[in-house]
Parts: sequence; structure tokens; C-alpha cells
Amino acid sequence: MGIRINRDLRYRASRNNITRRPKTFKTEEAAKKYAEEHKMKNYTLHNLKSSEAREKKIRIDFLAK
Repeated sequence: MGIRINRDLRYRASRNNITRRPKTFKTEEAAKKYAEEHKMKNYTLHNLKSSEAREKKIRIDFLAK
């Protein structure tokens, strides 16, 4: 048995613990379109970059009912 077997077992054990990150968009229009396609009603758009930055990184935040 070589080192390769142990490496494979470590990979299998670690990939089950991956958490999914929130989806982000480059434009507000793309975020709104995604929300409409997935029938999201209560949401706000949140810019993750600073207001001084050229580019935007938009995340959809859900509002609790």
C-alpha cells in the first residue's frame, strides 16, 4: 500500500464537509432575473464590494417573514 491510497481516503473524507456559498452576480439585472426565475418574493440585493469599487458583486439576501 502506498501513499496514494491514503491521499484518496483523505480526499473522500474532506469533500463531504463542503458548505455551499451564496450565489453572487455581477449586475443587479442578473440577480433580479435569477430571483424571478426561482420565484423568490422577499429578497434584497446586497453589494459585497465597497461603494468606491468599479465592479459590483451582488448577493441576494432573503427576508424573514
